[in-house]
Amino acid sequence: MAITKAVPQGTEDGDGHGGHGDRRAPRERTEEGRHLNSPLLLTMLMLVLVLLQSPIRRALSAPVMQSWTTVFVAVMVQALPFLVLGVLLSAAIAVFVPPSFFARALPRRPALAVPVAGAAGAVLPGCECASVPVAGALVRRGVTPAAALAFLLSAPAINPIVLTATAVAFPGNPEMVLARLVASLLVACAMGWLWLRLGRTDWLKPPSRPSHDAQSKGEAFWGSVRHDVMHAGGFLVVGAMAAATLKAVAPESWLRAAADNPVLAVLALAVLAVVLSICSEADAFVAASLSQFSLTARLTFLVVGPMIDLKLFAMQAGTFGRAFALRFAPATFALAVTVSVLTGWVML
Repeated sequence: MAITKAVPQGTEDGDGHGGHGDRRAPRERTEEGRHLNSPLLLTMLMLVLVLLQSPIRRALSAPVMQSWTTVFVAVMVQALPFLVLGVLLSAAIAVFVPPSFFARALPRRPALAVPVAGAAGAVLPGCECASVPVAGALVRRGVTPAAALAFLLSAPAINPIVLTATAVAFPGNPEMVLARLVASLLVACAMGWLWLRLGRTDWLKPPSRPSHDAQSKGEAFWGSVRHDVMHAGGFLVVGAMAAATLKAVAPESWLRAAADNPVLAVLALAVLAVVLSICSEADAFVAASLSQFSLTARLTFLVVGPMIDLKLFAMQAGTFGRAFALRFAPATFALAVTVSVLTGWVML
């Protein structure tokens, strides 16, 4: 009678024979194969670039590409110093200034706390990425949501870094700085008061604790700086590319047609601000490059962008809940466009 020796399951090699075959999980083998292929892909990419260097050089020397490169580099060079400074200051405030400070500084009456919180944005630098978690911390520590929301909208729009960048971007139009300050502060306060009047507590999900609570101050600071530089810098690159493309590729007749229609110009730049999602420390330079459009349309771009864009909507939904974001974002957009047009009509 033949005696067969059982082979433990999973010990067969690739040929079906027992032995010390590859016992790793398929996912591990897939990941290793991907890592092994990365140098090969990079080598192939470099080879393609070398083979196509002549067509690439001719394409880059075309007048359209030279114009595109000029606008892109100009926007990046002007905006980067303000972006880096704003990120450093906002990270310092988010990490080293306790949220309880804001709670003690605000009036107890919600109607008075709203304009005070809105005005506080003028002295506390912070980009959109920093204002959302700070506003969440304020709500978590007992500050009335209306005041926290006013600060959320005003801080990235009227802080000193943003206003200085706006003055540098519009050297021939100093009234743009005051118009941006007034319009943004009016929208922030109006949205705070609107929440006091119509807001409901069941729309607002309690904000979660920030992820850097368990870290040291230094780790939290540099982690926040690295995150914001990469995050905001990426959106700045996208915004600069879009502005350069509009200037170099879009037919001048199209831009002139949109710019010559006051309603279409305002709506076009308002939607563009939402889509581009540029950090507020850098958006003034993108707006300044859109010289075909009126100052009022560009003011709308500057007021809408720091208050509601794609990344802000995602952050607000994650911090305060989807029910809140679906109501707060459209109302902010409509009010920001309306106030920008009225402010531009009066001041510009």
